[in-house]
Amino acid sequence: MTRREKVLTYLEKYALRMDQGATTSEISEAIGILRPNVSKVLNQLVREGRVKKTDGRPVHYFVNHSARKDEMKMQQKPNIGFAGYARIRDSSSKEEDAANKHEVDVFKNMIGSRDSLRNQVEQAKAALLYPPHGLNTLIIGPTGSGKTYFAHKMYHFALERKIISKKGFTTFNCADYAHNPQLLMSHLFGYVKGAFTGANADKDGLIQEADGGMLFLDEVHRLPPEGQEMIFYFMDHGTYSRLGETAKAHHADVRLVYATTEDPKSSLLQTFVRRIPIIIQLPDFYQRNAREKLQLLEQLLTLEANRIHKNIRLGEDVVQALLGSVTYGNIGQLKSNIQLVCAQGFLNSMHNKNEITLLFSQLPPNIKDGLSNLASDRRELGNLSRLLEATMVIKPDAQRGTPDIDSYELPYNLYEIIGDKAALLKEDGLDQAAINHFIMTDINLHLKSFYRQGKLEKTIDGLSEIVDQEIIDLTKQMQRLLQERENYPVRDHFIYAMSLHISSFIKRIQSGKPLRNISADLISMVHDYPVELKIAERVKELIRDHYRFPIPESEVYYMAILLVSLKSEPKTGKVGIVVAAHGDSTASSMVHVVSQLLSVDNIAAYDMPLEMSPKIALAGIAAQVKKIDQGNGVLLLVDMGSLSTFSNKLIEKTHIHVKTIDMVTTAMVLEAARKTALIDSDLETVYRELREFDGYSRTIEKVQQKKKDVQKRSDQRAKAIIAICSTGEGTAKRIKDLLDKILVDHLIDDITVITVSLVTMNEQIVKIQQDYQIVAATGVVKPQVAVPFVSLEDLLQGGGERFVSLIEEIDNHAVYEAETFEHSELLTKEMSQNYLGRYFTFINPGKIVNILWGYCDFIQQRSQSKLSNAFKISLIMHMAGSLERYLTRSEMRVDEQRLSRIRMEKLYPIVKQANEILHETLNINLSDAEVFYIVELLNTEKEKSDTQNN
Repeated sequence: MTRREKVLTYLEKYALRMDQGATTSEISEAIGILRPNVSKVLNQLVREGRVKKTDGRPVHYFVNHSARKDEMKMQQKPNIGFAGYARIRDSSSKEEDAANKHEVDVFKNMIGSRDSLRNQVEQAKAALLYPPHGLNTLIIGPTGSGKTYFAHKMYHFALERKIISKKGFTTFNCADYAHNPQLLMSHLFGYVKGAFTGANADKDGLIQEADGGMLFLDEVHRLPPEGQEMIFYFMDHGTYSRLGETAKAHHADVRLVYATTEDPKSSLLQTFVRRIPIIIQLPDFYQRNAREKLQLLEQLLTLEANRIHKNIRLGEDVVQALLGSVTYGNIGQLKSNIQLVCAQGFLNSMHNKNEITLLFSQLPPNIKDGLSNLASDRRELGNLSRLLEATMVIKPDAQRGTPDIDSYELPYNLYEIIGDKAALLKEDGLDQAAINHFIMTDINLHLKSFYRQGKLEKTIDGLSEIVDQEIIDLTKQMQRLLQERENYPVRDHFIYAMSLHISSFIKRIQSGKPLRNISADLISMVHDYPVELKIAERVKELIRDHYRFPIPESEVYYMAILLVSLKSEPKTGKVGIVVAAHGDSTASSMVHVVSQLLSVDNIAAYDMPLEMSPKIALAGIAAQVKKIDQGNGVLLLVDMGSLSTFSNKLIEKTHIHVKTIDMVTTAMVLEAARKTALIDSDLETVYRELREFDGYSRTIEKVQQKKKDVQKRSDQRAKAIIAICSTGEGTAKRIKDLLDKILVDHLIDDITVITVSLVTMNEQIVKIQQDYQIVAATGVVKPQVAVPFVSLEDLLQGGGERFVSLIEEIDNHAVYEAETFEHSELLTKEMSQNYLGRYFTFINPGKIVNILWGYCDFIQQRSQSKLSNAFKISLIMHMAGSLERYLTRSEMRVDEQRLSRIRMEKLYPIVKQANEILHETLNINLSDAEVFYIVELLNTEKEKSDTQNN
């Protein structure tokens, strides 16, 4: 009997004896299910109308015997109370209501069914109604676009039209077990006794469970090829075999609906795709028209109004900010943002029994930014403005109170949590400001943890394959106790890191292995962290009380070290890049080229007109640094002058780690973007490697030497992956076995997996690097090594594919370094000509490139200095700008004092002589101000070259 059935049975049999129903705690104790799980089931039943609850505290639940079918509830007309709704609602709905009065159509009230989703709805109906057994359907759409919601609508339509005979919408997410194809297929098809280790009895799969109904397979692209083959055999014949059987002896009549976020042509077998005649593409949120966006907003706000039993009042600016805040997650993101601002509004309006007000000034910064995002699209903003009134009021609507099933529906009533906590904090004497701050922090954690819940549950499912479930349960109990009683900040990955550590320790005790000794260095290090040492003592007591045997003192120190490592925050994103250069569009041009070539999202430009003061430039660059920072620092690439001294000032102004490199070129920006996108590197690593970057235009000798170095290093050092574990023993071997299997599955036989203890991690890595080339890392913490890192939780939930792809990218990178630009000198003029044609208007690239190349050669010869090809391209681009400024009479200006100084420079007469080439060939005389900047450019290059040589 399922949890849901147990709860309903209890309420039907026993709660009838109670006048006021039963509380969550009473049900939990009676049926032996944890209170949070009972609460989740009860809230789901309330949403479906199967169960009612009282309004007081504590909340009592009882069966709603007069409830109608959920499907009929979904058809009742809403009574939405906000200004301007009459213009949002389709004007044709009244006529359609009359025409369809006697025919139930669950798609009718779905937002967009008569507009952006009209074709998709017709496809879905055709697929379901097609004789004799309908057509298989694949729903494609980005994350949060409503694929599960749409599939659920298809199920209700099929049920109402009696196309399927069995109630029950069976769902399965193929990503849950993508790392274990056998387990995945056993869930789908079932298995016979003895099919694999642990198969102690025959078991039916989900296909048999869905017989007569509908089976929805989400993230179907994670289904392995053999699973796709078994599914399309079932689609063809209606028969299948369970794992461990040879004959296709089982029959089932199932309507199959699939969903994916990927392109089916590249992510699924074509033999599989050919058997799915109906492919339904759901639109992004931004593809919806203004009317539909407002209807979606209104519907989601109505759900929140029903939960809090109050009106929700919001202004036009809040509506626009919410709609503009949807940047990546579509309707799902809109829903989570609405839940957050409504929770904040509820907290701020608890004194008002009838209404909560959402004010723009109280919105979180990321949602406030939605207003400026929307303002950048004037057409969309105009369309919305025509539909909006100055104020919107959303009223509770019982007929619209049952939310459709989707992946973004909270399993609890957030407002009950807020009310209860606010009352407790008030009793403790906290003022309203402190209460608001405390609870809003908690709300953010609630919502973020919920939207990560799917990922966490998948991780724990994977963890249970290498750690006993008893240990996982004990670790969860520890997590709760440390958070609630010790007020210790425990993050999600505490569960798997501590579970692995405890598992290793228990295995060592059970096998009779000797206990580990504690070094004096370890003791000294741990005593620097008294809080973690105290918490480790508490953990020791919990383990001792659970297993009833003494825990040695050495384990306390090892657990303290683990807690210290878990406490450090991981870096949150890529290294950001800001390109800042003098000129009206110099920086923007370079960033534009790189963005087109690499499609990166971690780069920004700042153009600095020559007359701009350094103070203004500093403020502008600081704003770009803040904008582009993802938590891993920012690399500032500048051309020359005072910009190269901005690092410390920017750190002081923004509190973001910034490193600066001068003499920026397009090639350098390209390399910086490539490095930050290719490898999960830290700022220091990228900075160090770019300092040594001398452009792509290398001599043949350098390239050949590079190839020899790469080949030599490859021959001398074998490749290795390091797995960071708490001890390097016990469970570490099982993780090594998992990695070995991933490598074997991908036909990789030249990489060794080496386990490393967290305690002596840095020392071990140094030793390993003497004999091995470390190409990747995984484990409970990220080591300070510039290689791809996949966390243990990602690995356990199917991150093996990503791990392998990262390793392959590193291999490709080595070849790229050695061979890609082997003949680039031959292409340098052509590259320059392409750039000139792309970025300049008044010059002829074909004619000018040879002249400017000769200009560079003249300066190189007279100054007796070697100009790299990368610098030649930069100088040519600068000279082209000088020529255009001359032609458009907008030449640069420099004060006389600076001109006097530059006339004393050694390079000044050489540049003046080189300019005669331009006079003779183009009849152009550049001013001394232009000469000033050419000399400055050459001096900066010379200083850089001297620094590298020294």
